[in-house]
Amino acid sequence: MDKKSNFEAGFSSDAVKNPRRIVFITKKHSAKVKGEVGPQLMSYPHLLLRESIVLQILVITLVAISLFWDAPLEQLADPLLTPNPAKAPWYFLGLQELLHYFPPLVAGIIIPTLVVVALIVIPYFNVNIQGAPLWAGNRGGRFKVFLLILATLTAFLAIFRAWTVLVPSLLVGGLLLFSFFLKPGGRPGMDFLRARPLSWWVMTWFIAVSLVLTLVGTFFRGPGWSWVWPWRAHVS
Repeated sequence: MDKKSNFEAGFSSDAVKNPRRIVFITKKHSAKVKGEVGPQLMSYPHLLLRESIVLQILVITLVAISLFWDAPLEQLADPLLTPNPAKAPWYFLGLQELLHYFPPLVAGIIIPTLVVVALIVIPYFNVNIQGAPLWAGNRGGRFKVFLLILATLTAFLAIFRAWTVLVPSLLVGGLLLFSFFLKPGGRPGMDFLRARPLSWWVMTWFIAVSLVLTLVGTFFRGPGWSWVWPWRAHVS
């Protein structure tokens, strides 16, 4: 260290009354930062006791529901008499709905694979860690890129006539365009849309499309996977 460097102990030279510490950081060491420790509780009994109570309440609720309402089960499976339509479980109805528009390779393999790969790869990229609004910087460039993506997606879905994917995509895209023209200092709801980051918009689009696909596959698909209205009777 430089011998000419002077370090002041503080307002007073009395080291007993006003102690001060000087930390020297070299290339082989780093400063240790210790924040204030908040209130802490033991896992047992505070956490485990509450979890056991919630589990018992859940079991009692499920037993009560099973006593008053029957499960929506059908008759025993018969390979000679298949239902029309043969619907997958509700959590796979979105993929089954995609099979109505796209080839099996696209809807059954490529799209699910891309979703899984994205869920694995995205956390390894520092994508907008600060959560800055989408239109915070380079508004003109981002607006042009968004219009290009929206137009390409709209044309692609229109070619395959995937209306159940196109409608929620246009709704979310319309909200995103609306947020571009919002000015700061408006109503609380408007400021909320204007301050959303890109990750929020992508997740909103994904949830909206998944929800619409599941609802359509559950209530609006009848014999031969044709479109039916749920309040009208149809012959299977």
